[in-house]
Amino acid sequence: MSLTHSNMLPLGTQLPNLELPDLDGDRFSLVEIRGSGVLAVVFACNHCPYVRHVENGIGKVSAEFADRDVSFVTICSNDVNEFPDDDVAGLRNQAGRAGWHFPYLIDTDQEAAAAFRAACTPDFFVFDRNGALAYRGALDASSPGNGIPVTGTVLREALILITSGQPVPEPHRPAMGCNIKWLPGNEPR
Repeated sequence: MSLTHSNMLPLGTQLPNLELPDLDGDRFSLVEIRGSGVLAVVFACNHCPYVRHVENGIGKVSAEFADRDVSFVTICSNDVNEFPDDDVAGLRNQAGRAGWHFPYLIDTDQEAAAAFRAACTPDFFVFDRNGALAYRGALDASSPGNGIPVTGTVLREALILITSGQPVPEPHRPAMGCNIKWLPGNEPR
């Protein structure tokens, strides 16, 4: 397991206009999911211990904002040939156990991971009502083995500010976790 930190995509970056399939094969546009509200994008997977550590916290934070014009979407970009636990059956199981009631999208060609400069799982990106990146980083300070409880505080506070039209003060806490499992030849340069 390789520990990786997020790349911290520049604030103000526009939400990529990508369309990806969900676990049932239905296609979703990230721009349409956001609509006129706020969109939280989480790069995740089933096998990563860092994601598993916070997955219930992600479900709880998403539920808290369900009535606040905030949408959540999860994207798995991992190479499922090398990591079969991240294929549809594993992701479906994860969404159920974690209480994720939002689309889980599959980035088979890793175009989304490249567009977001996603580096790790989990990696969080929040786009404001104008589709501009307003927060990128971590859910909170918890990680496997550090003894800090999963609270979702960092993401929650960012969402409160963003939904009220305020900037999230920098520095943002970088996410950390397992690296994206790139297909051969897709590794960032």
